Formats: sequence, structure tokens, C-alpha cells
Amino acid sequence: MSEATVQDPAGIDLAALYAAHRLSLARLALLLVDDMASAEDVVHDAFIALQQHQSRLRNPEAALGYLRTTVVNRARSVLRKRQTVRRHLSLVRDSYTEPADSELLLAEGQREVLAAVRQLPRRQQEVLALRYWANLSEAEIAEALGISRGAVKSNASRGMDKLEAMLGANR
Repeated sequence: MSEATVQDPAGIDLAALYAAHRLSLARLALLLVDDMASAEDVVHDAFIALQQHQSRLRNPEAALGYLRTTVVNRARSVLRKRQTVRRHLSLVRDSYTEPADSELLLAEGQREVLAAVRQLPRRQQEVLALRYWANLSEAEIAEALGISRGAVKSNASRGMDKLEAMLGANR
């Protein structure tokens, strides 16, 4: 067996899955948790969880869906922990500072949109991130978030309406 192939008995090639999807999952996590270090931790935790629970997957094709769902759930946990820490330490909501080079990576319009997205309710942020960043279908988003397709549609619609109102007011 070669070093490059790490396959479990259920047929999941974790190394190939990691190589193919780590970056897109990290981008998704970054949109949800707002900092790259936490996003990378979320993704690594998701792959560890998959490795530990891969025998429970009936279909190896479901591994990517499992990872997306795990990333969203772990991102939620990160955000809940942050809220608890901030509440107990009485920290200001905007205490987080962006890395010095983050301004170079985003154009002004992108910064405005991301700032507006971060003002949306959590569920709308998740739906919009999965739809427009990860390019998932309504069915895939519903599965990843554990909600109905109708809830995906309504959250996407409400989120887009709020974004339009926020961004329209800034122009």
C-alpha cells in the first residue's frame, strides 16, 4: 500500500478528500467564524470526526456532505463559545481585529458585502454562505443545516432582502 492512499475499510480515501475539499471547507468555515485560525481548526476537527466515525457512513459518497454538516455545526460551537467568553468577560463585540494583510485580499465592495453579511442573523449567514460561497443546491444546504428546503428558501430570500437594503443604503 502506498503512502499517498489512506483508505478505510468503508472505501473513503481521506487523503484525497482532504486534498480536494480542505480549501473550500476552510472558506466556508471562515465565512461563519470570521477568522482563519478558527476556520482551519473547524475543518481539521471535521476531518478528525469523519476519520473517527467513517464506519457509520453507509455510503462513502456521503463523506463530503458529512464534512459540510460537521463544519457548520463546529462553526456554531465556536461562535457559542465566543459568546460565552465575551459575556463573562464583558468584551466588546468588535474586539476582534483583522490580520494586517486582510485588507489587501479584499476589494472595497467585497469588504462592504462581508460586513453586511456579518450583520445578518446566524441562519441567514449560513444559508447565504453555503449557497453563494460553496455553491450548494437548496437540497444540499437543507441537509447540511438540518432544515427544510422551504426554510433554506425563506432564509436566503430574507437574507438577500436585508443585504440589498443595507448595501443600497450605503450607495
